[in-house]
Parts: sequence; C-alpha cells; structure tokens
Amino acid sequence: MQQITPRKLAERLQDESRPAPLLLDVREAWELQICQIPGSVAMPMGSVPARYLELDRGRETVVICHHGGRSWQVCMFLERQGFSNLANLSGGVAGWANEVDLNMPQY
Repeated sequence: MQQITPRKLAERLQDESRPAPLLLDVREAWELQICQIPGSVAMPMGSVPARYLELDRGRETVVICHHGGRSWQVCMFLERQGFSNLANLSGGVAGWANEVDLNMPQY
C-alpha cells in the first residue's frame, strides 16, 4: 500500500495513457453531500467488509476519506483480502480541496 498526494492523484487522473484508478470514497453519506471528488464511488467504511467483493482486486484503487485515517484502515483491510494495487489519498478530501479544487466546500 502506498500514499498518494492530492496533486499526484490529479496528475494521474489526467494521464489518459493508463486506465483511471477506482476512487473509493469511504466517508458517510452526510459527508458526501457536502463535497465529493468527481468520479469517486461511495462505499461507507462500515459497509466495506460486506461489500468488498464488488470491487475488482486487480484494479488500481485509491481510497478516500476526510483526512486519511479511515481510508488508511480500509486500505489495510483490503490488503488482507488480497488487494495489492492500493493507495491512500494523503490528506483525504480536505487535502484535495486545499491542493487541487480550491472551490470545494470544506467541513
């Protein structure tokens, strides 16, 4: 598992020579209503153990939360389930809002 900065993720999403990673947002529904990184898939942290089989183990996956703590825990869980191409978004959506999308609402 690795960390990826918001700026590096934005660059990676612009790279059309590679398939886009899955952006797995593990925040709660109320948090998603405030702000969300475009293209991300919502799967609240508490539902990941019951739903992780819906995810493609072979696909590059970036796990996102508010600051990076919950997403780190989800990355560790997914690693134990056999996922190998994982990254935790360093600083989460708060970091994304500060480095990439300055117009994104904060909470």
